Formats: sequence, C-alpha cells, structure tokens
Amino acid sequence: MSGLKVAVLVPDGAADQRREELNGKTPLEAAATPNMDAAAAAGATGLVYTVPSGMPPGSDVANLSLMGYDPATHYGGRGPIEAANLGIDIPEGWTCFRCNLVATDGKRMLDYSAGHISQEDARRLIGALEAKLADNETVFYQGKSYRNIMLVKGDYVNLECTPPHDITEQPVDPYMPRGEGAERIVELMRKSRELFADLPGGASADMIWPWGQGVRMTLEPFGELYGLRGGVISAVDLVCGLGRLAGLQSIAVPGITGYLDTNYRGKGEAAAKALEDNDFIYVHVEAPDEAAHIGSVSEKVKALERFDADVVGPVLEHVRTQDGDFRILICPDHPTFISTRTHDGSPVPYAAFGAGIASSGAKGFSESHASSGGPHFDPGWKLMSAITGDWPA
Repeated sequence: MSGLKVAVLVPDGAADQRREELNGKTPLEAAATPNMDAAAAAGATGLVYTVPSGMPPGSDVANLSLMGYDPATHYGGRGPIEAANLGIDIPEGWTCFRCNLVATDGKRMLDYSAGHISQEDARRLIGALEAKLADNETVFYQGKSYRNIMLVKGDYVNLECTPPHDITEQPVDPYMPRGEGAERIVELMRKSRELFADLPGGASADMIWPWGQGVRMTLEPFGELYGLRGGVISAVDLVCGLGRLAGLQSIAVPGITGYLDTNYRGKGEAAAKALEDNDFIYVHVEAPDEAAHIGSVSEKVKALERFDADVVGPVLEHVRTQDGDFRILICPDHPTFISTRTHDGSPVPYAAFGAGIASSGAKGFSESHASSGGPHFDPGWKLMSAITGDWPA
C-alpha cells in the first residue's frame, strides 16, 4: 500500500491465564487499557501463533515471527542476535552464547537476573571473567545488566542448554549443559562460581549461565521484504539485534531499562517522532514479561496499564493528527504465565486497525476477545505481510 505508515507495539509476555486474585480474569482483562481496547474495537482482533510447533517459546523466536521472518528457516540462536546489537563479530568456527549472571544457593536457581544486577556490578564481574577465564578460545563481553555474551571456539550449537528463567526455584544440576563438549562449558560455569566467591565486596551473582547459543546469523533486509524503512525501540539487545540484522535503525531512548522502571512515555513519544520521518516503527516493552517472571500479578497489571497509557496512547494521538494511511498492530510476542513464571508457546492476541481494516466490533483487547475474533495467523510470521500489505477481507 503506497504511502502507508505502520507501528508495531509489543507488550512482551502480556498474554496470560486467568487468575483467582483478579476474580477469574487474566491480567489483560483486569488492567485498565482504554487505548488497546479502542484499537481492538476499531479494527480486527484475533490470534497469532508466533512460536512454531517444536521450537522453544523464547522472545527470540517470537519476535522473529512478529518481525515477519519464519523462525523455522531463519532462527540461529539468541546469543548471535544479541551479539549483533553489541557489534560483536562472531568468527568462523566459534559459538556465541547468551551468558546470564545468575544467583543460586549452590543447588537451586534463585534468580536468573541476579536481582537485575546493576550495570556497574555486571561490568566488574564480566571484567573479572575476562581477566581470569578468557584465553585464545574463550571471550566475554558485557551487555546490559545480567544479559551478557560469551564466545567459545568450537562447535557447541547442538548442546542442550536451558534458559535460566525457566527453572526459578528448581535444582540446577539436572539443567546443566548436556551433549558433546558440554564438559568445557560446565567447567567454565564452575570456575565462574569460584571466581565470584573470591571477589572483594561480594556480588549478587554467584555464577554464569550460558544458553541460547548459535553462530553468525543473517536476515534479508526488512525494507526489501516489506517495502518500508524505519526502526526499532527496545531496551534489550535481543530485539535491537533483530532490528539491526533486518536493516532497521536502533533508536535510543533515555531511561529505558528492560525492567519495571523503564521509561514508558519516552518510548511512546520516540515512536511517534520516528513516524514523522519513517514508514515503520517496532516498539518493544519488556516490563510485562519481567513482572510475570517474578510472579507478581499486581506488577504485571501495572505494566500493562503503563504500556497502554504511555506507549499506545502517544502513538494513537500522533496518527490521529496526520494525513495519509496508517496501521497500528498491538501484539505480545508470547505468553508469559505468572503461574509458571516463564514463557509458553500458545497463541497470543493481536489488535490491528487503520487503513483497509474493517471494525470487528470487539469490546476490548484480551485473550478471550481475540480467540472469538479473526482472522487468525498461523504461522505467525505471515501477520507482517498482512499489516504492511493486503489485509485479509
């Protein structure tokens, strides 16, 4: 559609199950979300299958789908995606791991983020790893907070590695890396525990947890596939890395954290401004996902309300004052269940409205409204073609 502008707004992990504390409602149903409800009523709402059958329900797989790339043919591991945003070159013959700084009690996974370790403390720990454990076959790089990168020479792509946010309060031994070559990675984890224990002043993290491994990854340019140019707004290297691999600009916003205290309003205003000079913007907010990972119903509801007011709100205000065709898509990447404190591969609701999208008459934006609506998108990566091109009649 010539001259079309598109905004994709992603409340990470927003979809969930019904909760007794919310009188049998899901967090999306319980939250006050007038802007998302209006979008669903003005346009279409349905379900999107962002996680292909047999693939892990990670934010990497799910956001790859939402950006319009088939994970079954494009996915190459979370580590390489985040490395792309950090400008880290992955040499031929090396494997790139996402390397969490985690807190355990020596037996159980207590916190996959080591209490959302500060950037300064993370810098100190990654510096110690680089000084003591790095060699000509192992390199560490600092990312943001607990999210860091480890490169290891050799082929470790087929190791079985478990995301630490999937095993909160569970014993760690059954989930240590498994497969050919795992001994080397486990030894690095053991040595990190010894190193951190001896650091002056202590640390909230007591070891590293490598996972999400892969090799160098490439994507076809988004502009060539969908005919739009633009950018990505996110506090996490994963989403910004996908954007960079797709040829989209990573737009910096002060005060965004990838946690509950992020600058919601800054993201919403930056998205509106980006649409003045670009055709496309992809805005990702991590907070609802983080709230579910810590098991907090109230924080998840609060995060959804802030997303609605301060991200969706400014974008709606902007497009209502502009001439020309626009479309807005609101869609979580995947569900994150408070009950399990981790991701799920079930479909997520979307709301899409704007040029050429007929009103569904839905009363709100939620899992139940979406399940009875339509059209539904399976596989989910085809939704991008619909929102940027011909919407199904």
